[in-house]
Amino acid sequence: NFVTHARQVMALRGLKVLEMAGLAPAPYAGMVLADFGASVVRIDRVRATSIDTLARGKKSISINLGDERGRQVLKRLSAHADVLIDCYRPGVMERMGLGPSHLLQSNPRLIYARLTGYGQSGPLAYKAGHDINYLSIAGVLSMLGQKDQNPLPPVNLLADFGGGGLLCVVGILIALLERAKTGQGQIIDSSMTEGASYLSTFLRTSQQIGIWTGPRGTNVLDSGAPFYQTYRTSDGKFMAVGAIEPQFYANFIGALELDASSLPHQMDTSKWDELKRLFAECFARKTQGEWVTTFKEIDACVTPVLSMEEAVSHPHHQERSAFVQVKDGTFVPTPAPRLSTSPGHAGTFFALSV
Repeated sequence: NFVTHARQVMALRGLKVLEMAGLAPAPYAGMVLADFGASVVRIDRVRATSIDTLARGKKSISINLGDERGRQVLKRLSAHADVLIDCYRPGVMERMGLGPSHLLQSNPRLIYARLTGYGQSGPLAYKAGHDINYLSIAGVLSMLGQKDQNPLPPVNLLADFGGGGLLCVVGILIALLERAKTGQGQIIDSSMTEGASYLSTFLRTSQQIGIWTGPRGTNVLDSGAPFYQTYRTSDGKFMAVGAIEPQFYANFIGALELDASSLPHQMDTSKWDELKRLFAECFARKTQGEWVTTFKEIDACVTPVLSMEEAVSHPHHQERSAFVQVKDGTFVPTPAPRLSTSPGHAGTFFALSV
């Protein structure tokens, strides 16, 4: 039985995690830990309606933290936990007597992970915000979007999930490694703003090597280049082109049946708009399926833009079982990365009764 075997050898088996119920980033962090074997219990508010869609592999318990008896329940749970994920604004847990100084006193091995938009200190620490706000003050949003258009937020992946939930997991795992050496837990201050900024390190450090020298939407990787762009096909779908390197660009031009000698140089930025129009005309002559066939045996970094439903049935994903069907029939991504002896597993969710 694969599922049983997977549970037995999962890398985080035996790790006990308490996740304070929240939205998006904290549930994602808890889901990743659960996917790799941790026992994650979500602490719900009493009579609250949960819209958490990242609850797989977790259990839940409703606790009235406004009542001293409820707070005592959480203290008892935390005394035996390895990790607590706190997604509330700074000071909320302290006011209930559940802050790090309280819980680490009874359990010095506890990893107390605090996941917030702006961090635990600073002028914005107590303000509300969303992914778009964190990206904006991190300087990241200013670089996203097309030429002469407003900055474009890339849904809520970068700050909420990349800089927030995922980097919080990285912090937790690092703290667990440190605890294995010292026997001591610690507090993690995981700011989604700083996480998004950290993710953008390459954007900052590569500005002097010719990749990000122009305004938004005029550079190689931000929709400025005609060879790093999406193009509409005759059936209203799209193809994604990432033919940056000269050898891939040459293959790309050949597949479009264009004469390279009659075209401007690939890196002549003054001709990029002209090349975009030319490439758009080429792609508009065939359906997406026809272009997939054209590029199937050509190494040109050209792929179809698939919907989420289409991605599930793509041959590459099917061969690698990149998506799994969970109990409600939904297809979800297989936990990544893949570990050879202790792979992750997308589990199911159920509530505990007390």
